[in-house]
Amino acid sequence: MTNTQVTLLQIDNYGPWTVTPEPRREADLQTLQSRLYADVSQFVGNRDGYVFFTRFDNMIAVTNGLSSEDHALLQESVDNRYPVTVSLGVATGTTPVQALSDATALLQEAGSAQDKNRRECLEGRTIDDAHRTGEDVQIAHFDVIDATGEYTDELNAFDTFIEIEQGYASLMRHMRRAHDSLAFFVGGDNVIVVCPDLAEADYEEAIYHVQEEVDVELQVGAGRGRSAHEAGIAAKHALEDCRADGTRVELGW
Repeated sequence: MTNTQVTLLQIDNYGPWTVTPEPRREADLQTLQSRLYADVSQFVGNRDGYVFFTRFDNMIAVTNGLSSEDHALLQESVDNRYPVTVSLGVATGTTPVQALSDATALLQEAGSAQDKNRRECLEGRTIDDAHRTGEDVQIAHFDVIDATGEYTDELNAFDTFIEIEQGYASLMRHMRRAHDSLAFFVGGDNVIVVCPDLAEADYEEAIYHVQEEVDVELQVGAGRGRSAHEAGIAAKHALEDCRADGTRVELGW
């Protein structure tokens, strides 16, 4: 049984800040968001977690192995380096969706994302080291079969992007609705999915669904571990087995 620790990061009062005292330059906002994501990703990644940018003002992280003190240090680092602060909600669950829902509720109860009085909230709890196991996190790494030959070398860059995004959107919806999983586009033709305890047949069914819905062919490697990094590396190796052997699903356990 998986036990995923999820952290929801929200920039405090970000919407009003972007237009106060007057609307800020879009290029400056995009630069701030991308740099903040990079710094948060490096901080969490150095502690074997994964961060996904989602809407940039909201980021979702898999933080198994990070303590409450680690989360507080992240907030302090952001406060020292940026003109904005962040609030964090932390929760655990047997499915990633359950954990994220609980983390979201904690922040919502603390105050609105546009409440100027809600600053640097840190709500929730982390998993004690004594209760962690090697099967707490399950990560699946999907990619498009022969994306270069099918899309990149055949279509213009924007049409390629549309095709890849259609595959991602179909997979994201299906994994959320059918398996309480969280899927994130991570560049190129790659999607990382944070999963509960799924079996090979579940992944085969997801691949079939996407192919039937949007005619995009996927392959996937899945892994387990104590942390997102450990599970993700196992998933990457399993995906390499797919590429080498021409298979559609490989499990790294």
